[in-house]
Amino acid sequence: MILFSVREACVLRSVYLGFPAVRREIFYKKNWRLMKTYKHLYNKVFEFENIYLAYRKARKGKRGRLQPAMFERVQEDEMLALQDELQNKTYKPGEYHSFFIHDPKKRLISASPFRDRVIHHALCNVIEPIWEKRFIDDSYANRINKGTHRALDRTQQFARKYKYFLQCDVKQFFPSIDHQILMKEFSRLINDKDILWLCEMILKSGEGILKEEYDMVCFEGDDLFSINRPRGLPIGNLPSQFWANVYMNGFDHFVKRVLKSNAYLRYVDDFILFSNDKSQLADWRRQVIEKMKTLRLTLHEECAQIFPTSTGIPFLGFRIYPNHRLLKTRKAIHFRRKLNRIIRNNCSFSDLNQVIQSWVNHVSYGDTWGLRRFILSGVKL
Repeated sequence: MILFSVREACVLRSVYLGFPAVRREIFYKKNWRLMKTYKHLYNKVFEFENIYLAYRKARKGKRGRLQPAMFERVQEDEMLALQDELQNKTYKPGEYHSFFIHDPKKRLISASPFRDRVIHHALCNVIEPIWEKRFIDDSYANRINKGTHRALDRTQQFARKYKYFLQCDVKQFFPSIDHQILMKEFSRLINDKDILWLCEMILKSGEGILKEEYDMVCFEGDDLFSINRPRGLPIGNLPSQFWANVYMNGFDHFVKRVLKSNAYLRYVDDFILFSNDKSQLADWRRQVIEKMKTLRLTLHEECAQIFPTSTGIPFLGFRIYPNHRLLKTRKAIHFRRKLNRIIRNNCSFSDLNQVIQSWVNHVSYGDTWGLRRFILSGVKL
């Protein structure tokens, strides 16, 4: 039984009666007292129905590849083996397969073995809903019913309403994510040591993969051993995408509650604040930089500048103006080179058509009719 003092009981009663000032006092300043924690989750992870659902998600769009095909050939045995490993806590993640892509800048992508991807989906099926209802509406990356195009629409809505914007992005975001801070965030809501064990196992499996991509940064209070702090989430991993939102969730609420910004959105590590007052944005910039330090993150400060929305907002491959959107030039050049490369390799018509249709569907969210006609009219089969 939870006992409250007379004052706390009165405050709780006031919350249900709807006094807004008191509601803010509880949920903004003292929400740690009332925060719900979740127990007895681990058994849900290794339930056979959940593992089967996770397998179906993991194989979607990949059934023609070697690892999913080998898993599918003996799927019942594989799923029962995974269930046993989780139940007995003998599960150990396999090694990642890493490769570089250039889209447009060089990135190290790390792909986990297929059976590990099944585990990742099984875990996320259970714990993702806990955070999903706590994420702000204007966080758009790797979430159901969100995504790139809705982020573009929302950005243009703000551009029509506000005169100025401050755009920021985190320097070396995935290599910089601190494991200790992330595990502390998990423990804040999850009171299940077995779930935390599995999260830590997956975290440790990616430790050091992005070591070469990280430039050491010292923060206040660091000592000589800080260089050895575990950090980094492999890019391309399902939990990494979800955990990045978990890591930044506190910052999102800081912008909404402390800075009291009504016009803010984020896509992974790229975020924008809008205002009609340049001095307010300058003050927010200073506070954002300080808040990032508590997450052991740094911004590209030279790029975090204030501009009028009328000059266009470079975001997610487009330049967004209050009344129209244009595709970035480098995106058009990149697609044209890709198209020429595919044609030179004599790919099938169906593969070529799929690439073109996918690109057209994406760029149609901007004012690109003339660009599409120019690029596709030069295609020679």
